[in-house]
Amino acid sequence: MNADATAGAEQHGTARAALRHRRFRILFIGATLSNVGTWMQNFTLPAYIDSVTGSASLVGLLVFVQLGPLLLLSIPAGVLADRTDRTRLVTAMQAVMMAMSIVLAVSTWASSPLWTLFVIQGVIGIANTVQAPAFSASIPLLVDRRDIPGAVSLNSAMINGSRILGPTLAAALAALGVGIPGLFAVNAVTYLFLVVPIVMVRLPSPAGAGPVKGFRALTAGAALARRRRSLSRVLLSMSIFSFVCLPYIGLFPSVARLNLGLSPDGSTYKFLYIVWGLGAFLGSIAVGTVLSSARRRDVIVRGYALFACFLAVFAVLRSPVAAFPVAAALGFVYFMTATALVTVLQENLLDRERASVMPLWFMAFGGTIPFGNLIAGPIMDAIGARWVLGVGALTAVALSRWTDLDRLTPDDFLPVDEGDAIAHDGPTRLL
Repeated sequence: MNADATAGAEQHGTARAALRHRRFRILFIGATLSNVGTWMQNFTLPAYIDSVTGSASLVGLLVFVQLGPLLLLSIPAGVLADRTDRTRLVTAMQAVMMAMSIVLAVSTWASSPLWTLFVIQGVIGIANTVQAPAFSASIPLLVDRRDIPGAVSLNSAMINGSRILGPTLAAALAALGVGIPGLFAVNAVTYLFLVVPIVMVRLPSPAGAGPVKGFRALTAGAALARRRRSLSRVLLSMSIFSFVCLPYIGLFPSVARLNLGLSPDGSTYKFLYIVWGLGAFLGSIAVGTVLSSARRRDVIVRGYALFACFLAVFAVLRSPVAAFPVAAALGFVYFMTATALVTVLQENLLDRERASVMPLWFMAFGGTIPFGNLIAGPIMDAIGARWVLGVGALTAVALSRWTDLDRLTPDDFLPVDEGDAIAHDGPTRLL
């Protein structure tokens, strides 16, 4: 166990316990600052596309080119994470994304053809996919195994906290006269907030990682998920959830315009998105704080049921005022459920298995979303957004029952003597 993990007497598994680990703390702060810029860009670009074209289909296509690589390239990226220096791999991909943000700034400043923005977003998506398994598989190695739930909760909170701060910063900079190209340029600078800490701390890798060679390395994660049914149930559940229930996120500007009459350029839309992001932040941090002692299996089941209720209400709302509290609740239960799911996934993996299985999570969580957006966008253009959200609500009801992990047997989970009873399953090495 790391020396800094023994300090204090905090309960294991909480967010506060995870922050006791110095290397995790450094990377967490750096990633949070960097992601503020990322979400500023992720918020601004779809709204820009919707305001220019008035097409939900094109907004869906933008999400597809950004997140589609997660479905196509995550498994090869996971193999690469076990074969290369993870620090060099992640920093190289961060540099590519930084360069693309600069190109995006120049392209919007020069009013380049619309297709160039899609190409740039596609390159950013590929670079993010290549580095994601290496980064995510290394983070749990920075804490005691018993503190993984807290680390996962903080990582989810970081994503959603920056989801709030990014649009807020974009609105503040816009009020100061910074245009859309300037916002993308600011995002390019924020990549340094993560690159520098990664070089300082260096990303660890478990001893004995990547024992499977050749083509079998590409299928090792799927084979493990089939054998350990808790993994396959979580992954399939998240895939269905992302594909059917979550298109409203990527198409948020279009949903707000069609259902609530809000312009993506207006301040009301921006505040609505921030409120939704605040709910998501609170939902993710709740798993590692007020819900840290709750059974995560129960959190998943109840989370799906509550998500179905709030999405159904959000689908029929016509008043922007009424949409604010519902959006906050919808964001809360969405990321509470997703964080509980990925926590169960991480707790049922040995350290040496993470680089093989986490790509499947990226495929389930992010890789299916672009296809859902690609299908939902034209449907929204044709018949409106309410039917799309309504089908998502009904699907979440079914998932609440199907993802009840208590229906599985103890053999479907990682045995305690292989997982929770040890700090890590092998000595951690620095590449």
